[in-house]
Amino acid sequence: MIKHNFDELINRKGTECKKWDTYADDVIPMWIADTDFKCPQPVIDAMVKRAEHGIYGYPVNDKNFEEAIVNWQKKRFGWKIEAEWVEYTPAVIPAIVYAIYAFTNPGDNIVIQMPAYHPFHAIIPNNGRHILGNNLILQEDGSYEIDFENLESLLSQKRTTMFLLCSPHNPTGKCFTREELNKISELCLKHNVFVVSDEIHSDIIYKGSKHIPFGSLSQEAADNCVVCVNPSKTFNIAGVRTGAAVIPNRRNHDLFYAPLENLKAYGRTIFGTLPIEISYNECDYYADQLLEYLEGNLEYLQKFLAEKIPKIKIGHPQATYLIWLNCKDLNMEPAKLQKFFIEEAKVAMNEGSTFGDGGAGFMRMNIACPRARLVKALNQIEKSVNML
Repeated sequence: MIKHNFDELINRKGTECKKWDTYADDVIPMWIADTDFKCPQPVIDAMVKRAEHGIYGYPVNDKNFEEAIVNWQKKRFGWKIEAEWVEYTPAVIPAIVYAIYAFTNPGDNIVIQMPAYHPFHAIIPNNGRHILGNNLILQEDGSYEIDFENLESLLSQKRTTMFLLCSPHNPTGKCFTREELNKISELCLKHNVFVVSDEIHSDIIYKGSKHIPFGSLSQEAADNCVVCVNPSKTFNIAGVRTGAAVIPNRRNHDLFYAPLENLKAYGRTIFGTLPIEISYNECDYYADQLLEYLEGNLEYLQKFLAEKIPKIKIGHPQATYLIWLNCKDLNMEPAKLQKFFIEEAKVAMNEGSTFGDGGAGFMRMNIACPRARLVKALNQIEKSVNML
């Protein structure tokens, strides 16, 4: 088995890297959701080999891409899907936009769970739909629960036609249980609300939790959803801008494909589909080792905060490498909190209010980096907090 070196420190400055080239050289970037780990070697080798061919003409749409999605869903989650259900998309957010075009109309309501991944706050109103926020309930232990009473009241509104689920949830790190997902499905079916499930973080699930694809719940759920997947978070290939939608119902698939066709967004890219195929077909070892390494980072973070920075509390992370830090005891308004971390601690994270209701006073930290970098960032934060 290949052993990947997740401790390797790689200089990403000056590589047109959004994560590293946005802030000053002395700021450690722990914000946007890509990792600081080199891609799996089989992916690198395949990309180099293809690049050496020297001709990059239009690719044929063979079934290798679809079969890679099929294989991964079966072996990692036990969901037996068919190649005909899979549709290529240029990343997950565009796929969600195409679903909005396909299954809603201007003026409709779309329900999202707050705090919510910040692009959700843009793509819904930018396309003439309205956001209805189902606020997740923060528990004393830092975990989050669904307010089902409020959820049903939002789903029952006449103009509500879509529920946009983020599973596992970004930014809170919540991994939904089968019971919770079944209840969501039942309520959406009851009120004739279509479900789009963004499952881009589904590979990063910590011990004690399990990811369940929404479309695997039941035949009824499968016929009422689009599931969006993308290995970019797992294998650090976000820059290839390629994802997939899994749509079990044929009529829904046809409806989804219409806006792709209208916008000519169905054309595949050579260096987009290839890394996905290699990642899913050859790189299980990397996903397993990544999760083990992230669990080590998470354990280090939890211990460090508890012992040295008790004013910053960690929630109850069950999934993702994006950790939701409760910084309310620092008693700073959102803008001041963001400024404090960037200018004093020299660590860039996502400020919580950008995720909507329930986000103020929180910071989202990306711990997908070599441990030495995490240690350095935490030491800088400790020193700055102690100077307050």
